Amino acid sequence: MTRPSRLARYGFADTGARAADLLGPSGLRLWDAEAQAPTGTDAAELIHSLSKAADPTLALRQLHRLVEAAGRAGDRANGRRVTGPGGEISPNEATGALFEALYRDHGLRRRLVAVLGASSALGDHLVANPDEWQVLATGKTGMPPSAEGHLEIEGDLTVPVLRRAYRISLLRIAAADLTGGRGLEPTMAALSRLADETLGAAYDIAVAGLPASVSEPRLAIVAMGKCGGNELNYVSDVDVIFVAAGDDDLSAGTTVAARLIEICGQVAWQVDAALRPEGSRGPLVRTLASHQAYYRRWARTWEFQALLKARPAAGDLGLAREWIDDLAPLVWHAAERPEAVADVRDMRRRIIDNVPANQLDREIKRGPGGLRDIEFAVQLLQLVHGRVDETLRSGGTLPALRALVAGGYVGREDGETLLRGYRFLRGVEHRLQLQHLRRTHTVPDDPAGLRWLAASLGYTALPGRDAVEAFRSDWVGHAAQVRRLHVKLLYRPLLESVARVPAEALRMTPESARKRLEILGFADPAGALRHLTALTGGVTRTAAIQRTLLPMLLQEFADAPEPDRGLLNYRDVSDKLGSTPWYLRLLRDGGPVARRLARVLSLSRYATDLLTRDPEALRLLADDAELVPRGRQALVDGFAAAAERHGADAGKATTAVRALRRRELFRLACADILSQAGDLAPAQPIDVDALGEALSDVTDATLNAALKAARAARPGPPGLRFAIIGMGRLGGYEMSYPSDADVLFVYDPPVGVGESEASAAAHAIAEELRRMLSAPAPDPPLGVDADLRPEGRQGPLVRSLGAYQQYYARWSRVWESQALLRARFVCGDRTLGLDFERLADGVRYPSGGLSREQVVEIRRIKARVETERLPRGADPNTHTKLGRGGLSDVEWAVQLIQLRHAYALPDLRKTKTLEALNAAVSAGLVDKVDAAAMEAGWTLAARVRNALTLVRGRPNDQLPRHGVELAGTVQLLGGGDPGEFVDRYLRLTRRARAAMERVMEA
Repeated sequence: MTRPSRLARYGFADTGARAADLLGPSGLRLWDAEAQAPTGTDAAELIHSLSKAADPTLALRQLHRLVEAAGRAGDRANGRRVTGPGGEISPNEATGALFEALYRDHGLRRRLVAVLGASSALGDHLVANPDEWQVLATGKTGMPPSAEGHLEIEGDLTVPVLRRAYRISLLRIAAADLTGGRGLEPTMAALSRLADETLGAAYDIAVAGLPASVSEPRLAIVAMGKCGGNELNYVSDVDVIFVAAGDDDLSAGTTVAARLIEICGQVAWQVDAALRPEGSRGPLVRTLASHQAYYRRWARTWEFQALLKARPAAGDLGLAREWIDDLAPLVWHAAERPEAVADVRDMRRRIIDNVPANQLDREIKRGPGGLRDIEFAVQLLQLVHGRVDETLRSGGTLPALRALVAGGYVGREDGETLLRGYRFLRGVEHRLQLQHLRRTHTVPDDPAGLRWLAASLGYTALPGRDAVEAFRSDWVGHAAQVRRLHVKLLYRPLLESVARVPAEALRMTPESARKRLEILGFADPAGALRHLTALTGGVTRTAAIQRTLLPMLLQEFADAPEPDRGLLNYRDVSDKLGSTPWYLRLLRDGGPVARRLARVLSLSRYATDLLTRDPEALRLLADDAELVPRGRQALVDGFAAAAERHGADAGKATTAVRALRRRELFRLACADILSQAGDLAPAQPIDVDALGEALSDVTDATLNAALKAARAARPGPPGLRFAIIGMGRLGGYEMSYPSDADVLFVYDPPVGVGESEASAAAHAIAEELRRMLSAPAPDPPLGVDADLRPEGRQGPLVRSLGAYQQYYARWSRVWESQALLRARFVCGDRTLGLDFERLADGVRYPSGGLSREQVVEIRRIKARVETERLPRGADPNTHTKLGRGGLSDVEWAVQLIQLRHAYALPDLRKTKTLEALNAAVSAGLVDKVDAAAMEAGWTLAARVRNALTLVRGRPNDQLPRHGVELAGTVQLLGGGDPGEFVDRYLRLTRRARAAMERVMEA
């Protein structure tokens, strides 16, 4: 085995060749070249310590230089001839003392070697001052040297003395940090304390340099930025603002401030006063009054954001505190500016845009997923919520983040993730800056630099992965999590909503809450206050989150016609879900969920009733994809699978199917309620046509699953075919919330089974299906209406295909042909269903169209329906279904055209009203202007009918002329003045009525 390879095991570069020279007889005399082993036990321990350094080669080289410098210093002290650097080290008292200390003081050895292997800059300092290694020695009490960031001034205070004291303190802080003697926060606090004392000493030097004729000014140095937050790093500009007490202090104060900046630049770091009013263009020092005037009139959002970290640092500390206290009210109202939240977001985007492209993915401070992402998210949350919660008014990022978690503004898991990310990124930043004591935030991209960084952070090789890979994996993971949470918190819609609520309304004291409720228009402020007390009382985390949410929610409730109802509904939902871990977390963190919920609860009794029966459906509001109607086949398959899981147990199968239907109705109702809600609207708003089709698909799936369950419970004879035919709005894919399922039941008896037996079995299936879907249950019933069957209610509920064919051939009347226009197969035996559709085609599209007598009959029936079926007391001008220009008017006109012409024009064979109307226009059967008028009237009437059901919670076809129900309906349909909306409705339906009459009379 060769000499270099043995030393290479210790991690020295160049396979140990250079290390052999530095450790050998002409160097440190720690390595026996002949024996290829350390010269002794002490030497072995020291070499082992060197091998554990972040960069063993750097640590060895630095130690060699330090011993060499100590030897030369010792020779000079004893009057001996001094050799130049790089010569053979000659032992003397100085080098002996150093080695003796390294051998006997294990703490010193750990600290000194750690510094030498991690920081070439601090190593250079020790070489230039070869006796200062002693400041790292263990004290007589066995404790390590103080690393709290205090200055130890010996003799008169001068710039050189201050520089030396600063370096010694910095050296101790770095040594404690590198050897694991303290965590990140104590290290940052010590660095900030060191900055304070350095500023204070520089201030004293600057004041002492004033002419004797000049009195000491009242000048405050206010720490800002990381120093102000007690989170300073190793190499950073120290941000300050200078404040003079009055005009008499300005001249001398400016002289002292300028001299202080000069001294600190010579001693430690640059003092940056660019955060002052007007930045570098403004005066270096302003009076207290001048600052007050500026911040009250001209300051921008980012300047108040910067003031979050302001704290007294040096000079007149009382004046600094007065300055901070005076500006605090401005800081804690800055978030109420309309542009405040957007300003903070824009500032963060500009910072990222200014990072050079070739450094963006290596920037741990300004890049995506970097320290700035955490700081901006925390600071924006502080500005918004700290207006009333004084526990959030901390200058430090980590204390503020902990307070946000404790107050319920940030989830525990999210908060812990950000804390870990911040510690990791700051740790990386510290190691990068320590290496050369240079200001940098960029991870190196060269292999050697990455190896050093990983080692300095304590990473070691793992099975199948080296230290650099382990570091990269952690770095990428933390950055991704930080970026995700930054976006989640900084762009949380709740922030903007809360920011718009005045601070006094956020305090939620009983008196202020009562006044706020009266201002917002609550009809029963006392009752509303009781709800608020129940929701926010106590010191639990749940109550804390409710106190954050409710001021914003009250504002949303107040925008509805009945604010009291919205709050009551919210309390009901909260009582049911308040102890569920995800509920309040979803409202706080789930994007627009809280505001969406407020709109749903305050505007729709129908949706609220569905939600209180199934509170977990609230999750649908968090994701726009969940507010898109599900496809028909997915619904059919899902509902059928739920029913089949319960086998022949019809009760359980029905419960499962109706629960799924309830969830889908809530999905569609929410999509409908939110589609006209501006920024709360889903990405794909739903219109009345899509809603009608979606409700029909849900009904199809419900009937299909219920039929399977009914047949399992009432199987009937083998081979019995059974199908359900959709009629009316179900057949036309035009269902609304209150619509029953209009159907026909058809069966076909199996071979060898008597007609009576097959009919009885089919009747039992149909009755079982109707019973299952209409039985009392927590879920809304689905009425199954078969009144459009031959002979109506007097006729049999179920007929065979042959019986239908015989009836329609012999007894069918024109209104039955009209009803069949919307007949379509829904579920059951598909072949049988399609056979029925073919049978219906011969009836609904009669050859040659209608006779004159049949046309007159349809007009007569239409007139009778208007007079006899319109409910007593209903206003025919505003009844959406049977009123003038409403749904029925347009549908009868279109159906008359189909009955007259569809036999010859296949394009007219549509079950949807508007599709058939458009086909009639294309065929030249209806004037375009008349068609547009009928479409507008039909669409508006359909929308109003749905909205009325959503508002009232039960079927209603009558548009009111005034009142809260009208106001709620109008708000659901896009807002505006209710009176103007009624006028518009009357205008459009009047035109639709006139167009209908022209078509019917043609």
